[in-house]
Amino acid sequence: MGTTVPLWWWTLLAGVIGLAVGSFWTVVVWRWPRGESVVAPRSHCTGCERTLHTHELVPVASWLWQRGRCRGCGSGIHWRYPAIEAATALLSAGAIAAFGPTLTGLAAALLGMVLVPVVVIDLEYQLIPDVIVVPAAVVGLALGVAAHPGRWWVPVLAALGAGGFLFAIWLVFPAGMGLGDAKFAVLMGAVLGLSVIPAMGIAFAAGALLGIALIARRGASARKIAVPFGPFLAAGAVVGLMWGPAIVNWYTSRLA
Repeated sequence: MGTTVPLWWWTLLAGVIGLAVGSFWTVVVWRWPRGESVVAPRSHCTGCERTLHTHELVPVASWLWQRGRCRGCGSGIHWRYPAIEAATALLSAGAIAAFGPTLTGLAAALLGMVLVPVVVIDLEYQLIPDVIVVPAAVVGLALGVAAHPGRWWVPVLAALGAGGFLFAIWLVFPAGMGLGDAKFAVLMGAVLGLSVIPAMGIAFAAGALLGIALIARRGASARKIAVPFGPFLAAGAVVGLMWGPAIVNWYTSRLA
């Protein structure tokens, strides 16, 4: 797969696909939490309701060309839209650059692209969209198993273990952990395999540090502050993708 095509070409292609997916994510993060269809109506300005033309929908470039404003009413277009598009493209391209045009690379690119809407929606609404995470977990697990059929049990056990761990926390303390976090952890385990262990460790460590900082600043009242855990899981996932195997190898070598 891709043996005669240079890696930079596949990386560029992944970035272009990431831009297109990121453009779709901008629609999802606005409409899905509001219960609106992500398919219809066509993309439009939320200020004047004018339907956008094709040249106004080019990821990142249109926002820059229009200087962040609607060509019809002049209202500002939030910077998060090009940021979502660019982040999706960078994560997709970075995955292929790191793992190549392989099944592992495809799984990593899938996880990277899904991280973006998960973080944005969870930060704003404290929700993780099943409509994105569940299908991605199924595809991610299939890719993980196909990439290493001789060790098919690794992504399966990692997915069940990561998801089951957060599910158990949700059962005991539902106010502190969402069921969506557990489903997202299934996706992480399916793609990361054993690297999900340091990924989860990073997520909980980062969450604990924020908790300590909030308590230090606001005292006992900080316990009532709801903090979405999805962004911490996403940060852990990135660490797991890039450095997870090295961390696991370093740890296991110390046990030998």
